[in-house]
Amino acid sequence: MLCDDSLSAAAMSYQNTSSSAWDVQEGGNSTLTPTFPFELEPVAVSVNPWDIVLCVTGTLMSCENAIVLALIIYTPTLKAPMFVLIGSLAFADLLAGLGLIVNFTITYIFDTGFVTLLSAGLLITAFSASVLNILAITVDRYLSLYNALTYHTERTVIFTIVTLVLIWVTSITLGALPVMGWNCLEDESTCSICAPIDKNHAAALAVTFLFVFALILQLYLQICKIAFRHAQQIAVQQQFMNASHSTSTTKGVSTLSTILGTFALCWIPFALYSLVADIGYPRVYTYVTALPAICHSMINPIIYAFRNPDVQKSMRLACCCVSSNFSLRPRTPSDV
Repeated sequence: MLCDDSLSAAAMSYQNTSSSAWDVQEGGNSTLTPTFPFELEPVAVSVNPWDIVLCVTGTLMSCENAIVLALIIYTPTLKAPMFVLIGSLAFADLLAGLGLIVNFTITYIFDTGFVTLLSAGLLITAFSASVLNILAITVDRYLSLYNALTYHTERTVIFTIVTLVLIWVTSITLGALPVMGWNCLEDESTCSICAPIDKNHAAALAVTFLFVFALILQLYLQICKIAFRHAQQIAVQQQFMNASHSTSTTKGVSTLSTILGTFALCWIPFALYSLVADIGYPRVYTYVTALPAICHSMINPIIYAFRNPDVQKSMRLACCCVSSNFSLRPRTPSDV
């Protein structure tokens, strides 16, 4: 009896389980539809708002610098060496913007070690090229003032091409370092704030940047000295300094101070933070210091391109705001 009762209970349990697991369609059809006690739900991926900000910033950077690059390529009069360097700067900043977009995609979709190294290398290449192009533009401005009489004869196309080759070869070499071993994939405790770059190599890149900044600072100081010396020579020749000369010199020094100050405020905090911090520091500090450095690539087109009268005229032509029959006069590098 106990055995029969057990069998009966087991049969009833199986019948109830079967009826809960399968729904018989109305009318007694033999087609059975399985129903499960739970449903599989997609796993929600938490997206860091800071990463969204960086991705949007990268998109804006790409669009802004693409406009500058298109203007320089399609405007025949913007082919002087200085505009070639500005075009190279715009391409570097465009690449940096695309690198931020790619990095966002890789972080949340294709998060693998090797792909992450390639993304980091792209960003290092782009931002290194951006800083080195700024250095090259500063050297170009210095030479245009120091050798004002012979600048146009000495500043050949070959010299400009060699400068660009050196800039991009150096930047690509720096970008290849993460793949060649400058990474912390094997020991995450050695990661810097710029993971997957390890702390020692991130510090080396920061020191290199500070050295480049020191060169730019020294060149701008020399440019200011030359500008004041020229103003004094004009004053001696004319026995007094015209108000226009004084205003022009003051405006030039003010412009150089703005350029240098913006560059320092955007990049110095991130460079110094890279020297002292590691992956153990709060991530918010990394975003707060890195975002101004990234945004400097959005400021570069305003400083080096959109302020130039010839670029402004080219933009008005592109927007069909003025007649296309006016002539664009070539300008000296000091006008840029």
